[in-house]
Amino acid sequence: MISRLRGRPLARRPEGLVLDVNGVGYLVAATPSALRLADGAEEMSIETYLHVREDALQLYGFAEAAERELFEHLLSVSGVGPKVALAIVSGSGPHELRRAIVLEDTARFEAIPGIGKKTAQRVVLELKEKLGSAAGASEPRESQGGHLVARDALVELGYSLIEAERALASVDPDLPPEERIKLALRRKAA
Repeated sequence: MISRLRGRPLARRPEGLVLDVNGVGYLVAATPSALRLADGAEEMSIETYLHVREDALQLYGFAEAAERELFEHLLSVSGVGPKVALAIVSGSGPHELRRAIVLEDTARFEAIPGIGKKTAQRVVLELKEKLGSAAGASEPRESQGGHLVARDALVELGYSLIEAERALASVDPDLPPEERIKLALRRKAA
Protein backbone atom coordinates (compact mmCIF):
# COMPACT_ATOMS: atom_id res chain seq x y z
CA MET A 1 0.00 0.00 0.00
CA ILE A 2 1.24 3.48 -0.84
CA SER A 3 0.09 5.70 2.02
CA ARG A 4 2.23 8.82 1.55
CA LEU A 5 4.25 10.47 -1.19
CA ARG A 6 6.78 13.28 -1.03
CA GLY A 7 7.86 14.95 -4.21
CA ARG A 8 7.66 17.84 -6.64
CA PRO A 9 4.28 18.80 -8.10
CA LEU A 10 4.72 18.77 -11.89
CA ALA A 11 1.32 19.38 -13.43
CA ARG A 12 -2.40 19.40 -12.94
CA ARG A 13 -4.57 17.37 -15.24
CA PRO A 14 -8.34 16.88 -15.28
CA GLU A 15 -7.70 13.49 -13.64
CA GLY A 16 -5.57 15.00 -10.87
CA LEU A 17 -2.08 16.04 -9.85
CA VAL A 18 1.18 14.67 -11.24
CA LEU A 19 3.74 14.34 -8.46
CA ASP A 20 7.38 13.62 -9.34
CA VAL A 21 8.92 11.33 -6.71
CA ASN A 22 12.58 10.61 -7.51
CA GLY A 23 11.97 10.71 -11.26
CA VAL A 24 8.70 8.77 -11.26
CA GLY A 25 5.55 10.77 -12.05
CA TYR A 26 2.56 9.59 -10.01
CA LEU A 27 -0.91 10.65 -11.15
CA VAL A 28 -2.99 11.29 -8.03
CA ALA A 29 -6.72 12.09 -7.98
CA ALA A 30 -6.63 14.67 -5.18
CA THR A 31 -8.95 16.67 -2.96
CA PRO A 32 -9.06 20.46 -3.41
CA SER A 33 -7.12 20.90 -0.15
CA ALA A 34 -4.34 18.64 -1.46
CA LEU A 35 -4.28 20.56 -4.73
CA ARG A 36 -3.93 23.82 -2.78
CA LEU A 37 -0.83 22.37 -1.08
CA ALA A 38 0.68 21.92 -4.54
CA ASP A 39 0.11 25.55 -5.61
CA GLY A 40 3.54 27.15 -5.89
CA ALA A 41 5.21 24.42 -3.82
CA GLU A 42 8.72 23.26 -4.67
CA GLU A 43 8.10 20.01 -2.82
CA MET A 44 5.12 18.60 -0.96
CA SER A 45 3.93 15.60 1.00
CA ILE A 46 0.56 14.08 0.33
CA GLU A 47 -1.37 11.35 2.16
CA THR A 48 -2.49 8.71 -0.33
CA TYR A 49 -4.75 5.72 -0.75
CA LEU A 50 -4.07 3.12 -3.44
CA HIS A 51 -7.27 1.69 -4.88
CA VAL A 52 -6.67 -1.67 -6.57
CA ARG A 53 -9.06 -2.99 -9.20
CA GLU A 54 -8.76 -5.86 -11.60
CA ASP A 55 -7.91 -3.53 -14.48
CA ALA A 56 -6.30 -0.52 -12.78
CA LEU A 57 -4.35 0.93 -9.88
CA GLN A 58 -5.49 4.43 -8.87
CA LEU A 59 -3.91 6.73 -6.30
CA TYR A 60 -6.08 9.17 -4.35
CA GLY A 61 -4.43 12.07 -2.53
CA PHE A 62 -5.31 14.02 0.61
CA ALA A 63 -3.88 17.01 2.43
CA GLU A 64 -4.14 15.31 5.82
CA ALA A 65 -4.56 11.87 7.35
CA ALA A 66 -8.09 12.72 8.60
CA GLU A 67 -9.26 13.15 4.99
CA ARG A 68 -7.80 9.80 4.01
CA GLU A 69 -9.32 8.08 7.04
CA LEU A 70 -12.79 9.40 6.25
CA PHE A 71 -12.32 8.39 2.59
CA GLU A 72 -11.52 4.84 3.71
CA HIS A 73 -14.63 4.76 5.93
CA LEU A 74 -16.75 5.96 3.02
CA LEU A 75 -15.43 3.12 0.85
CA SER A 76 -16.98 0.67 3.33
CA VAL A 77 -20.48 2.04 2.55
CA SER A 78 -22.35 -0.12 0.05
CA GLY A 79 -22.65 1.62 -3.31
CA VAL A 80 -19.89 4.16 -2.58
CA GLY A 81 -16.82 3.78 -4.75
CA PRO A 82 -13.63 5.82 -4.72
CA LYS A 83 -14.92 8.57 -7.04
CA VAL A 84 -18.02 9.17 -4.92
CA ALA A 85 -15.96 8.99 -1.70
CA LEU A 86 -13.52 11.55 -3.15
CA ALA A 87 -16.42 13.85 -4.07
CA ILE A 88 -17.76 13.64 -0.51
CA VAL A 89 -14.37 14.28 1.11
CA SER A 90 -13.75 17.12 -1.35
CA GLY A 91 -17.04 18.80 -0.41
CA SER A 92 -16.12 19.77 3.16
CA GLY A 93 -13.56 19.23 5.87
CA PRO A 94 -13.42 15.87 7.66
CA HIS A 95 -14.67 17.33 10.95
CA GLU A 96 -17.73 18.88 9.27
CA LEU A 97 -18.56 15.62 7.47
CA ARG A 98 -18.17 13.52 10.62
CA ARG A 99 -20.43 15.94 12.44
CA ALA A 100 -23.04 15.68 9.66
CA ILE A 101 -22.98 11.88 9.99
CA VAL A 102 -23.48 12.02 13.76
CA LEU A 103 -26.33 14.53 13.35
CA GLU A 104 -27.89 12.34 10.63
CA ASP A 105 -27.76 15.38 8.36
CA THR A 106 -28.41 13.77 4.97
CA ALA A 107 -29.03 17.19 3.40
CA ARG A 108 -25.34 17.97 3.89
CA PHE A 109 -24.41 15.03 1.67
CA GLU A 110 -27.20 15.62 -0.86
CA ALA A 111 -25.72 19.11 -1.43
CA ILE A 112 -22.60 17.47 -2.90
CA PRO A 113 -22.85 17.06 -6.69
CA GLY A 114 -23.38 13.42 -7.65
CA ILE A 115 -24.77 12.37 -4.25
CA GLY A 116 -28.45 11.46 -4.21
CA LYS A 117 -30.86 10.98 -1.35
CA LYS A 118 -30.37 7.19 -1.11
CA THR A 119 -26.57 7.44 -1.10
CA ALA A 120 -26.71 10.17 1.55
CA GLN A 121 -28.97 8.02 3.73
CA ARG A 122 -26.67 4.99 3.36
CA VAL A 123 -23.62 7.05 4.30
CA VAL A 124 -25.29 8.28 7.47
CA LEU A 125 -26.82 4.93 8.38
CA GLU A 126 -23.69 2.83 7.81
CA LEU A 127 -21.15 5.25 9.32
CA LYS A 128 -23.05 6.73 12.27
CA GLU A 129 -22.02 3.97 14.68
CA LYS A 130 -18.43 3.79 13.43
CA LEU A 131 -17.85 7.53 13.70
CA GLY A 132 -20.35 8.47 16.40
CA SER A 133 -18.03 8.25 19.37
CA ALA A 134 -15.26 10.25 17.69
CA ALA A 135 -17.25 13.03 16.08
CA GLY A 136 -19.63 15.49 17.64
CA ALA A 137 -19.68 13.74 20.99
CA SER A 138 -18.38 16.84 22.73
CA GLU A 139 -21.33 18.90 21.52
CA PRO A 140 -24.59 18.50 23.49
CA ARG A 141 -27.57 17.14 21.54
CA GLU A 142 -29.62 20.34 22.01
CA SER A 143 -26.73 22.39 20.62
CA GLN A 144 -26.59 20.11 17.58
CA GLY A 145 -30.32 20.59 16.98
CA GLY A 146 -29.90 24.34 17.33
CA HIS A 147 -27.17 24.24 14.73
CA LEU A 148 -29.49 22.57 12.22
CA VAL A 149 -32.25 25.11 12.93
CA ALA A 150 -29.84 28.01 12.39
CA ARG A 151 -28.36 26.44 9.25
CA ASP A 152 -31.76 25.76 7.73
CA ALA A 153 -32.84 29.33 8.45
CA LEU A 154 -29.76 30.70 6.65
CA VAL A 155 -30.52 28.43 3.69
CA GLU A 156 -34.06 29.85 3.60
CA LEU A 157 -32.48 33.32 3.50
CA GLY A 158 -30.54 32.42 0.36
CA TYR A 159 -27.30 30.87 1.61
CA SER A 160 -26.17 27.61 0.05
CA LEU A 161 -25.87 24.74 2.50
CA ILE A 162 -22.07 25.00 2.42
CA GLU A 163 -22.12 28.81 2.89
CA ALA A 164 -24.48 28.44 5.85
CA GLU A 165 -22.20 25.82 7.47
CA ARG A 166 -19.16 28.05 7.00
CA ALA A 167 -20.97 31.09 8.39
CA LEU A 168 -22.00 29.16 11.50
CA ALA A 169 -18.58 27.60 12.03
CA SER A 170 -17.26 30.80 13.62
CA VAL A 171 -20.33 31.38 15.82
CA ASP A 172 -20.53 30.19 19.45
CA PRO A 173 -22.44 26.86 19.39
CA ASP A 174 -23.87 27.49 22.88
CA LEU A 175 -25.98 30.43 21.66
CA PRO A 176 -29.66 29.95 20.81
CA PRO A 177 -30.37 29.49 17.07
CA GLU A 178 -31.75 33.04 16.71
CA GLU A 179 -28.50 34.56 18.02
CA ARG A 180 -26.41 32.31 15.79
CA ILE A 181 -28.37 33.49 12.76
CA LYS A 182 -27.97 37.17 13.69
CA LEU A 183 -24.22 36.82 14.22
CA ALA A 184 -23.75 34.89 10.96
CA LEU A 185 -25.68 37.58 9.04
CA ARG A 186 -23.68 40.39 10.67
CA ARG A 187 -20.37 38.75 9.82
CA LYS A 188 -21.39 38.33 6.19
CA ALA A 189 -22.40 42.00 5.98
CA ALA A 190 -19.11 43.13 7.52
